[in-house]
This record gives sequence, C-alpha cells and structure tokens, in this order.
Amino acid sequence: MKERVTIKIPKELYERIQKVIEGTGYSSVTEFIVYVLRDLLSEEGLYKHPDHLEELTEEEIERIKKRLRTLGYLD
Repeated sequence: MKERVTIKIPKELYERIQKVIEGTGYSSVTEFIVYVLRDLLSEEGLYKHPDHLEELTEEEIERIKKRLRTLGYLD
C-alpha cells in the first residue's frame, strides 16, 4: 500500500464534495480530491506518474500555489 498523509479541508467543503460525487464512479471524497489534484497538476505539466517523479522547481511550486490560491484552497 502507498504511504498516505492527511490533508485538512473545511467540513462544509467536504460535505459539498460528498453531494457532488453521489451517483458517480468515485468511491470516496478522498478519491475525488486525488483525481482533481492530479488533473490540476497535469494541466500545468507538473504531474508525472509516481514512478517517474522528479523534484519540482521553485517556479513550478509557485505556479501550483498560485493555482491553489485561485481555486480557494490556500489563503
């Protein structure tokens, strides 16, 4: 099994995501969030298959942070 970490999000957001994924192919909020984050990183050209991960540059990290702020995930 892959090592995992805990990420905290507002309960209201969690509950909204639960409603959004009802009746979809997602088995959990976690599965959906992982999909969305991978997709986001992929759009930015920053996600590679875990077997091919490379260190991110400072510029790439800043682009990710900026995008997450825009989406409301970071203050």
